[in-house]
Amino acid sequence: MDTVKSILSTASSIYKLAEKVKANRKRCKRISDRVKALEDIVKSITNCSPELETALRELSLTLDSAQKLIEKYTAANLVERILKSGNHGDEFDTVSERLNDGYQVLCLALHLEQRKRLCEVFKQREKEDEVDGKEDNMEMTKLLMDYMQEQQEKTNSILRQLEKVVQMLNKPSFTNVAIQQIQPDKLKYEHPKKPFKTTASSEIYKGEYRGFPVAIKRYLNPANTNAGEVKSIFNKEVDTMKQFESPNILRMFGICIQDDEGPSPQFFIIMEYCEKGSLRQVLDSDYTLSWIRRARMCLDAAQGLYRLHNTEDKCKVHGCIKSSKFLVTKDYTVKLGGFRLAKTVTSLKRQTKDTTNRSLWYYCPEKLNDANFSYCKEWEMYSFGIVLWEIATSQKPFEGFSTKDIYNKVCEEKYQEPLPVDCPAELGELINACRAYDSFQRPSAGVLVDKLRSMVTQLEEQEAY
Repeated sequence: MDTVKSILSTASSIYKLAEKVKANRKRCKRISDRVKALEDIVKSITNCSPELETALRELSLTLDSAQKLIEKYTAANLVERILKSGNHGDEFDTVSERLNDGYQVLCLALHLEQRKRLCEVFKQREKEDEVDGKEDNMEMTKLLMDYMQEQQEKTNSILRQLEKVVQMLNKPSFTNVAIQQIQPDKLKYEHPKKPFKTTASSEIYKGEYRGFPVAIKRYLNPANTNAGEVKSIFNKEVDTMKQFESPNILRMFGICIQDDEGPSPQFFIIMEYCEKGSLRQVLDSDYTLSWIRRARMCLDAAQGLYRLHNTEDKCKVHGCIKSSKFLVTKDYTVKLGGFRLAKTVTSLKRQTKDTTNRSLWYYCPEKLNDANFSYCKEWEMYSFGIVLWEIATSQKPFEGFSTKDIYNKVCEEKYQEPLPVDCPAELGELINACRAYDSFQRPSAGVLVDKLRSMVTQLEEQEAY
């Protein structure tokens, strides 16, 4: 009777599997119904003749085959298995034939009433199988068409991504354009010519140079009108400027001198155009900045500072780090500006007296305590910490504070303006480290970049889940 137990166990598994199938549901259900009819008869068997025992063993093998067939249509990789299996209708026909054989043998071994019961189930087999096959084939066709559409959408998505990569690889690079004196006819201006920014000594226009969008800074009443002297100063700076190639440092294309042989030449500085303006303008705007966006902006700014600090054997410093000195592109890439071609700019720009105490916002405790303290990278890192605080809060530092208030807060109380409560902990720790009262505790630009990059990667992974 072990064979009977095996048959009943396999039959139970078939019923459960038939409820889970994803394709050929009609035919699987029909196989299940036929197995059920045979199971009822097998349960009634109490004594086995040698002939009946042989029939039961063969039926057990047939049920194992039926189970394997139905299992296939519950598998996760169903479509792939269907595509490899050939004519799935033949598989069901074969199993049905084998069940029919089992039926015939049982008919010979069992009494008439039981034969009649089995006959009711199997006499319509061919007609039922034909109807079931048509319905299952229609469902199978839909399943395969859905699969094909899904694969096509995936392929189209990959192709779009590849197209973007190819476009990016073929996009002209700043590094292929030398810093040089530019002829006036190589510049294209937006028309009508209206400056998008005006200062006491200059006007800045949007234009184009060699296919790149550029900002064209025109000096008003330049301090130095000697074109030859300006060219000489510029030429001396070019080699140094080539060392500052970086995605996070504002690209300088060169200078342009119009009417350089005339009595009143005009001088222009040509630089990369950043669509969103200064970092301070972005933070003052209505742009919604997530923490992952703010963290990436911090990393960009830090990479620009690191590139500057590590360009020469002797540490190079910016000299005036504040949020207005960083520029932001249309995709929120932050670039450090405000220092390149410094000697050329100094020779052209008429100095104006700055009566505000804005620079005090970025003064380190050492400078506030000692007016003679010399500018250095530790001071610059403190100033940069204030910029990072601005990125995290979108606020202006020490707003409404007087000079005395700033001194008392920073030097006497060793105060740090608070960060938002939802600021990522690691980002907050880095910002506070940059603003440390003790200069020895402030990180180098390289260490800051490493820690920010790790933190950004971690935030991106969290965002992916």
